[in-house]
Amino acid sequence: MTSHENRPPVGRRALLAGAAAGLGAAAALPAQPASAASVPESASVSGRRHPANWPDPAPYGLADTRPDLWPRDDNSFVLPLELRPRDEERGVVWMRDTYVNCFVVDGRPLYVATGTTRVPGLDTAGPWNDGIFVWTARSLQGPWRLADTTGVRPGAEKGKVWSPEFVGENRPGRTVVAPWQEYWYDEQFGKRGQAWAPELHRFGGKWYLVACMGDHSKKVGSFMLVSEGGVEGPYRLVEGNLDKPFGDSFIGGPAFIEPGAYHHIDGSLYSEGDEAWLVLHNNLYARFRDDMEDIVPTTDLPAFRQSPYSPEPYLEGAYVFKYGGKYFLLHAAWDRTSVNADGTTRQAYDTPATGRVQYQYDAVVAVSDTFEGPYSQRWTAGVGAGHNNFFEDHRGQLWATFFNNPNFGYWSNASRLAEAAVPGVVRVEWTGPKGNRLYVRRRD
Repeated sequence: MTSHENRPPVGRRALLAGAAAGLGAAAALPAQPASAASVPESASVSGRRHPANWPDPAPYGLADTRPDLWPRDDNSFVLPLELRPRDEERGVVWMRDTYVNCFVVDGRPLYVATGTTRVPGLDTAGPWNDGIFVWTARSLQGPWRLADTTGVRPGAEKGKVWSPEFVGENRPGRTVVAPWQEYWYDEQFGKRGQAWAPELHRFGGKWYLVACMGDHSKKVGSFMLVSEGGVEGPYRLVEGNLDKPFGDSFIGGPAFIEPGAYHHIDGSLYSEGDEAWLVLHNNLYARFRDDMEDIVPTTDLPAFRQSPYSPEPYLEGAYVFKYGGKYFLLHAAWDRTSVNADGTTRQAYDTPATGRVQYQYDAVVAVSDTFEGPYSQRWTAGVGAGHNNFFEDHRGQLWATFFNNPNFGYWSNASRLAEAAVPGVVRVEWTGPKGNRLYVRRRD
């Protein structure tokens, strides 16, 4: 959630196709799959006319399912992240909530990638996983290497920068794993506790990891780590999370979550100038203290001024990105299918009422002149690209991440399950200072 306007251009996202896919100048041509290495680093759009905004489906809240808004072979690819032993059979890293960004460090671009991963033997990232892994590269196309954590933890699994299993590293005045983040056990699930949706940010010359303890944890909610070294760590927990996640607890989540244990999930960080804000699921924010050890205390966390659907469905993955002087607020929303009175299919960002089926996990976006809002009505920016982030690569090309949600067989088709849960990136286009929209790169 970093503004690109307060640092040299940097970037973030690519796309799909088992082995990767062709992009760049060929993006306007029919799909021509290629290896990731053959994908051009970036394609300048400075000389082309800005594309037009598309008319939105009416009424407000209907989903836009046009094929141009899908990640395709001609506009996206799967990042060739270095495999861990657990990934070798599949041939690609299993990842949800893919996050990628680009920062300029010591005058050179440094790309980072992270996300929610699973342990060997489990089909999902719960009821427990083993923490947070980070990959780095000098180019979006790679080579992508696991962060070199061997100097921090010799003999430990390379690339793992934080895990509940690091609780033994706690020292007086330095907490790595808080009691509420530790693994625990019960009769229903056995081993429990997992980290979700990590994001890696650089602010004030330091590296910050914002992540969430998931539904099977002692307490569910967002927390932040700060590195005492480089991108590889070592990381410690900030003071504001020693006893609990950010924000107050409330009733939420699955029935097995104990009362008082659920806090706001999917935390993210947005920075601009010398200030930084925490963005929380799914409409709240808070300013960080100057020392970044906690958020500024307030009676109630402020809410973004949005244009909600009616009724407003469950949204997650809130993320803020600034581009062209505007603020873009991203959410992940399920496109649910139902049947209209005339028998045609209705696709909408709707509540999970009877007869409505989860279909696509989309990225919906709104735009504002200010960080707080008011934000415009939302539009579909990417079909199946929900829970993502936008970023700018070191040549100025815009990207978004995606992972292809494996729930319900990935886009409601079980035959696609092998293509789900991937570290994907897709090109993004801007409709210019008049249109002020960001879309997945559409066909010209």
